[in-house]
Amino acid sequence: IMVLPREGLTDGNGKQLVYDRVYYVGEQDFYIPKDEKGEYKKYESAGDAYADTLEVMRTLTPSHIVFNGAVGALTGDNALKAAVGEKVLIVHSQANRDTRPHLIGGHGDYVWATGKFNNAPDRDQETWFIPGGTAGAAFYTFEQPGIYACVNHNLIEA
Repeated sequence: IMVLPREGLTDGNGKQLVYDRVYYVGEQDFYIPKDEKGEYKKYESAGDAYADTLEVMRTLTPSHIVFNGAVGALTGDNALKAAVGEKVLIVHSQANRDTRPHLIGGHGDYVWATGKFNNAPDRDQETWFIPGGTAGAAFYTFEQPGIYACVNHNLIEA
């Protein structure tokens, strides 16, 4: 959950920033245990999976990293849409791991990487850093038609 300022967002110089849409991108990491054949294990209940899941989590190597809870949750028919000229606020969170949102084809006109709206936003950020356990926000005006992919720019994990 991110609470936006009651008086709205500003550019850091007091000028009001008005957006047409707000999109939420939740980045989740999952730690699914595998059996001796390398197949994902199934359990009767979450409680039954607890010990095995903790063991996988202690490796700090997720089996899956997804946006909004599922593979493809923000692609195809589920893609987030904006028209040319629209101003969009993208709220991005990651509960456990650091992330580096990057809007391919665009950038963050104004970025509050740690969600501190009393602070002046960073400007014109190509990639921004959001620490684990934090939600950040980026304001962007779509100036050209096309497909803009939003990715975690931690390319070693790509």
